[in-house]
Amino acid sequence: MIAPLDPVIAEIIPKLPLRDPDAMTPQSARDALRALAAARAAVPPPPVASAIDAEVQGAAGPLAARVYRVSDEKSPTVVFFHGGGWVAGDLETHDRQARLLAIETGAVVVSVDYRRPPETRFPGAFEDAFAAVRDVVARMSEFGGDPARVGVAGDSAGGNLAATVAIACRDAGIDLAAQLLVYPVTDVAGNFADAMENARFPSRAENAEGYFLSRAVMEWFSGHYLEDTKHGADWRVSPLRATSHAGLAPAVVCTAWFDPLRDEGKAYADALAAADVPTKYHHGAGLIHGYFGLGDASDIARREAQRARADFRAMLERGA
Repeated sequence: MIAPLDPVIAEIIPKLPLRDPDAMTPQSARDALRALAAARAAVPPPPVASAIDAEVQGAAGPLAARVYRVSDEKSPTVVFFHGGGWVAGDLETHDRQARLLAIETGAVVVSVDYRRPPETRFPGAFEDAFAAVRDVVARMSEFGGDPARVGVAGDSAGGNLAATVAIACRDAGIDLAAQLLVYPVTDVAGNFADAMENARFPSRAENAEGYFLSRAVMEWFSGHYLEDTKHGADWRVSPLRATSHAGLAPAVVCTAWFDPLRDEGKAYADALAAADVPTKYHHGAGLIHGYFGLGDASDIARREAQRARADFRAMLERGA
């Protein structure tokens, strides 16, 4: 039996931004996510030992980053990529998620502010994300200090970056201990506008609108990220289309039932498992895209996110 939409989240959906692609601009999308984060300023953020602004090396120069620690002991290191459709989102909008990731995994979390479209189109964000991981690995003594326990994580577009970076790391001989992919974008072929491509993933029709993230907004996001629609077949933006998924880092893949991205996320979890990659899948019953950011309001969202982070922590620890 399909779990109904969490009634708490049903009340929140009308208050969420990024729901009208006809009126959105890149700047308005960024402002809306920043405003959503600022609206929670009165609620103290989850406490960590330190949260320090820093820089990591991107593909074309330094990138802003923020390093979260819960202790000074040797620990795993997680490079985190924020969501926001590649276009929006930044260190501030995902500050709480990064803090919870550090608290619940015990890792040093390095949150990376990659270059965004339309100012920098594909493959800029991917190249920044991969360069950032390589830089963190090269400077491991400055972070968690354990090269055997390095992971990548991200939500939505950030989950897409984490997935593609995990493939690039495998191909470059960089051993990751784990990857946490939270409602990731995994197949952009057709830019969410092609009927035949969309038909491969029924959730794109079932959840096309009414549950915060819409298929039309995904078309808007991918249209800003990809300068040429043909780029959608490239594994660096569509990890489901990689030639092989064998040998990738163990993965935790999360989807939300009421999310147009649900079925491509599940397809990626299935592809990883079929390639003998240790995979934990969380289907997000009763939840919507973005639920990792709704834990303060929804008990269901909080518990599901906690279960996923616990699985991720276990994978990171097994890398020791």
